Amino acid sequence: MAIKAKSGLDRFTIGSILVATIIALSGCSSTPEIPQQPDAPTDGGIVNKVGNDLDKSDGRVAAAVTVARENADKPTVVKAETGVALSYLPKPSDGDVAFARQRAASSPDSAAYKAAEDAGRKLLAKINDDWAKMEAQQKEAARVSALKDAKIKELEAKILEVESEARKNLYTLAAIGLMVIGGLAMAFGRYMAGAGLLATGLFIGAVPFLFGTVWFIPSVGGMVIIGIIVAYVHFFRKPNVPPCPNTIE
Repeated sequence: MAIKAKSGLDRFTIGSILVATIIALSGCSSTPEIPQQPDAPTDGGIVNKVGNDLDKSDGRVAAAVTVARENADKPTVVKAETGVALSYLPKPSDGDVAFARQRAASSPDSAAYKAAEDAGRKLLAKINDDWAKMEAQQKEAARVSALKDAKIKELEAKILEVESEARKNLYTLAAIGLMVIGGLAMAFGRYMAGAGLLATGLFIGAVPFLFGTVWFIPSVGGMVIIGIIVAYVHFFRKPNVPPCPNTIE
């Protein structure tokens, strides 16, 4: 009966050491990173490029029209420069073309031209004002986006901290359990089994502090060596059992 009890306790010790090693190695898994927020037009990059291209286009249209007016007495130059200006502009609608032809049919000094010029200036001012508002909104969107990214990183750090504390508590409880069992084993005379359980408990309790340091791998190797020693004692060392008497009284 004593041999069976010792055998069962040693098997439990070996199993505990193996479980401790597996638990320690399982801590190597990493937490997946949160994907980075994709760049959007709100960062101002693509919008600034479009704005610069529009400014260049508008400048060249204005330059071509200015030169055409300066050479009003040269129809060939006027036609060529206005052709350059039209190449930077979209195709007008039929209604806009009809309205312009109607305006051209009137006297050059008519109020229609003055009204058209005033409307053009107002529209240009509105476009510039809207563009300035859009740029301000882009800066605000970029600021809010940066705050969101910072908040995500802060929450991720807190989650990792909570996970780390929970892992430490789990290791601590497992270590206490094994050390209590090891103490009981030694109290009942199973010194080898108790020592193995105590060593296993100490190792499990130290895993959260050893993980990520240069001592982690040597500690795992030490536990493997302890397991091999306990296995050798259990499977190859013969128990010292007194021989049974052969005489029958």
